[in-house]
Amino acid sequence: MSALFGIDVLLANPALLEQLRGKRVALVAHPASVTADLTHSLDALIAAGVNVTSAFGPQHGLKGDKQDNMVETADETDPQYGIPIFSLYGDVRRPTGQMMSSADVFLFDLQDLGCRIYTFVTTLLYLLEEAAMHGKTVWVLDRPNPAGRPVEGTLLVPGHESFVGAAPMPMRHGLTMGEMGQWFIHHFDLDVDYRVVGMQGYEPDGTGHGWPVGRIWINPSPNAASLNMARAYAGTVMIEGATLSEGRGTTRPLEVLFGAPDLDAKAVLAEMERIAPEWLAGCALRDCWFEPTFHKHAGELCNALMIHAEGAFYDHEAFRPWRLQALAFKAIRTLHPDYPIWRGREFKYEYTQDTLAIDVINGGPSLREWVDDPASTPADLDAMAAKDEAAWRDQVTDLLLY
Repeated sequence: MSALFGIDVLLANPALLEQLRGKRVALVAHPASVTADLTHSLDALIAAGVNVTSAFGPQHGLKGDKQDNMVETADETDPQYGIPIFSLYGDVRRPTGQMMSSADVFLFDLQDLGCRIYTFVTTLLYLLEEAAMHGKTVWVLDRPNPAGRPVEGTLLVPGHESFVGAAPMPMRHGLTMGEMGQWFIHHFDLDVDYRVVGMQGYEPDGTGHGWPVGRIWINPSPNAASLNMARAYAGTVMIEGATLSEGRGTTRPLEVLFGAPDLDAKAVLAEMERIAPEWLAGCALRDCWFEPTFHKHAGELCNALMIHAEGAFYDHEAFRPWRLQALAFKAIRTLHPDYPIWRGREFKYEYTQDTLAIDVINGGPSLREWVDDPASTPADLDAMAAKDEAAWRDQVTDLLLY
């Protein structure tokens, strides 16, 4: 039998359901918020007799219909149940007092990708902070981290916080959302009534390397189309800060190291192998071609390197997507010193001002500076990241639930 996620455990536990009786309950959810039999959590909770009085949708909406970043969702009323659906990616990112007054207990049931920049992490923090302020209860219905336990990347530098960088954590954090909630409460000293409805039978270091074998993958956001993408995302998301295509406008977005009409993918791969062959471990890289139907380089034939962190090519412990993506940038910079890799300041990434998107994404300028410095070596970046990775592991060891 495959693992049971938090929603499954809640619905199967009469004692837990009894604790919700007489309470007004809100659900924070998206399309991947489903039970083991693929019933959406909203439908399943209401069918179980839970008094759901409101629902909340994060970035991309409760329905997951908003394709790109920075496409907002409006509040609405659910046509079937008549309850308000509040958007946490519209007029506000943080729940308002009016929104918080709609319920007593908030069930957080979002599938995450295990990456700091994936905005559901920040949504959890904002919910916890508002719940502390308004005396509300938060239950995280826990779900797997599909990227597993490995930790990678430099810590966000204080002062670089944003909606894609809630706190000083690394890009690949290795926690479930239930565990992350505990870290937020500890780090920010929050006084909030908090509970994790933990998973049963979940083994983060088991056969699925973070994602239980036998559980269906459903896109938590429109471009998170596969487990391969979830594994690669802590690296490929950095392309959102570059002029290169991350594959949006194709059927395999964020599963490539780059795509561009004016780069030779095989030459870039050869340069990567020359600079730091050990950073290519744990996956297969395949040169390919695509023509985006929208987004960057729309209608142009792009040469690309596709990542295959799957099947027999995948080594969970050896695969390091953040370093792999940094290496691709470095190889392009070495081959083409004047290539305009980075998107300019005029691109306001996640509503930030006067900060390069790549620096917003990485929570500081260190990775970009490493790429652009002709004298920098892989050992330099490795030393910088390894120190932060070790510090993070020390911080979270006592918070791990599985």
